[in-house]
Amino acid sequence: MGDLQKLVQEAADELVESGQERGLQVAVYRDGRQVVDVAAGVADPESGRPVTPDTPFYNFSIGKGATATVAHVLVERGLFGYDTRVAELWPEFGAHGKEGVTVRHVLTHTAGVPGVPLDTTPEDVCDWGTMVAALENAELWWEPGTKMGYHAYTFGFLVGEIVRRATGKPISQVLREEVSGPLAVADELYFGMPRSEHHRLARLEDAPMDMSAFADMPEDLPMFKAGPMDLMPTAALGSRPDYLSADIPAGGKTSARAIARMYAALLGEVDGTRLISQERLREVTAVAYTGMDEVFGMPSAWGLGYAIGRPGSTPEETPTVFGMAGAGGSVAYADTASGLAFAVTKNRLANDFDTVTKLGDIVARG
Repeated sequence: MGDLQKLVQEAADELVESGQERGLQVAVYRDGRQVVDVAAGVADPESGRPVTPDTPFYNFSIGKGATATVAHVLVERGLFGYDTRVAELWPEFGAHGKEGVTVRHVLTHTAGVPGVPLDTTPEDVCDWGTMVAALENAELWWEPGTKMGYHAYTFGFLVGEIVRRATGKPISQVLREEVSGPLAVADELYFGMPRSEHHRLARLEDAPMDMSAFADMPEDLPMFKAGPMDLMPTAALGSRPDYLSADIPAGGKTSARAIARMYAALLGEVDGTRLISQERLREVTAVAYTGMDEVFGMPSAWGLGYAIGRPGSTPEETPTVFGMAGAGGSVAYADTASGLAFAVTKNRLANDFDTVTKLGDIVARG
C-alpha cells in the first residue's frame, strides 16, 4: 500500500476531525489485491473504542449486494436460473397473480411487490416466517417486468426464500459457505449476526437532519405506501439486538474490507477464489432495466441485483460501475473497466453521499 493509502487515510482523518463523520472505514481492491485499508475515528464514542479494519458496521442496503451475489453463485451452480419462475421453487408465492414473477424480476426490482404491510413492526421483520407469509399474501403493484420500483425490504426476503427453497438452508448459512467463508471474511460479513459478536459492532448515530423536506412530500407518495415509518432507516432501528441477530438480507453487518473483497472476487480471483465466471460477470453487470423508480420517483438503472453507476455520477457517465449504496451514506461497488472494488462503511447516518463521493473521487483519480 502506497500513495493511494496515504491520500485516503488523510481524507478520512479530515472527515472525522471536521465532525462530518464519527468513524469510518475505506477499503479498495485493485485486480484482486487490497491497496487501501483505512480506518479512522471511533466505533463507540462512549468508550472511545477506535474503528479498526475488522470492525463490523450495520449497513442499510449495501448488504443487498451480498444477497444478489449469493443468488449468482447458486445460478452458477445450476440450482436455478434467472428466468426460473419463483413459484416453481416456492409455490405459495404464486398466489394473487404472482405466478409469472421470475428470479430476474426479483433481481431487477421489477417483480411488482415493493412494499410490506403498513402494520409491519420491527419485530415482524425479525421473524422470517412472518415476512414470507406477507410476500405470499401480497398483491402486485404492476405487471412483473413492466415497471421498476425499489424493493427496500422485500428484495432480501424474496431472494432469501428463493435461496432457502433451492438449498434447504437459510441464506446466512449459504453466505458463509459460498461467499464469506471461501473469502476468509466470515467474521466480518453477516446477515444475521450472533449476539455474542454484537460487542464488535460500531455504534450508529443519526446525523442532524432537516425534516422539513419530508413535510413537503405529498402524502400519496408511493414510498409511504411501501412500508411504515417505523421501518425507516435510523440509528435506533439499526442498533436493535433483534435486528442485528435476525436474517434481514435487505441489509448487512460488514466491514468495508469484507464487502470490498467480495466485489473483488466477482471481478476476478482473490487469493485463489473467484465467485462467478467472467461470462456471468458480464451478464449480471449489464444494464437489465432502466426507467423511473415507481417507489422513489427518480430515474434508475439496474443490472441483476446491483445498481449501475457510481454515487456522484450517473449510469451514463459510469456504466461499468455496479454495486449498492445504503441509507446513511455507506456504499460498496466495483468497476469492471478499472478492476477496482471500493467500499465505505461509517457509523454516522447522513441523508447524503458526500463522504463516499469525496473518497470515491480520490480513488478514481488514483
